[in-house]
Amino acid sequence: MKKSLFTIVLGLGLLTANAQIQSLTGPRLGLVYISASPGSTFLNGDLELDDIFEGRSDYDEVAKGTLTSLYGWQWESRFADGGNVTGIVEWIALVGGLEKGKFLPSVSSMVGARTASGIEFAIGPNLSLGGIAMVFGMGYNFKSGNLNIPVNIAFVPGRKGTYEARYEDSPGPDGDWGTPDDVEDETVAPPIDYHSGNRFSITVGFNLSK
Repeated sequence: MKKSLFTIVLGLGLLTANAQIQSLTGPRLGLVYISASPGSTFLNGDLELDDIFEGRSDYDEVAKGTLTSLYGWQWESRFADGGNVTGIVEWIALVGGLEKGKFLPSVSSMVGARTASGIEFAIGPNLSLGGIAMVFGMGYNFKSGNLNIPVNIAFVPGRKGTYEARYEDSPGPDGDWGTPDDVEDETVAPPIDYHSGNRFSITVGFNLSK
């Protein structure tokens, strides 16, 4: 009886140790390249985010891609354990642009799998100031003693959009309200086609096995 109890306790201990090793929750540091978009233009300091298109008929000339830092945290949990393959759910919160004095947050929820060798892949929704998109990621966990060093690359495809023209009433050529030349719903800015920007990122994490 004692031998059976010892075997059960030992088995639970090994499972717990394996779960701790497999969990890569922890800080994330990295870089992201954002292709020409309102977000990258804001990070470059060329335009303010609130009036990114305000009076900018030359938006296509001003908008340029940019490279910026990432800082954040990853949480994760396991929903299946097939021995050599473990199902994982990851929640990743990142902030970009801090070294530029900017604040661009993003949050991702990803579902995927991690192998016993440390290879992983995942997919899920991403929410940022550019809107909602899908994020595709893969990575590998490098080990150095008890230290886990997960390295992940991710791709978030952008989407096309149109900034609609603003309309407002105008007093007309004479500049006086209440006269016959008053104009209702005068177009003051033409529509501008834009792209929310493709994002390519690489992040490195740190996690100690117990």
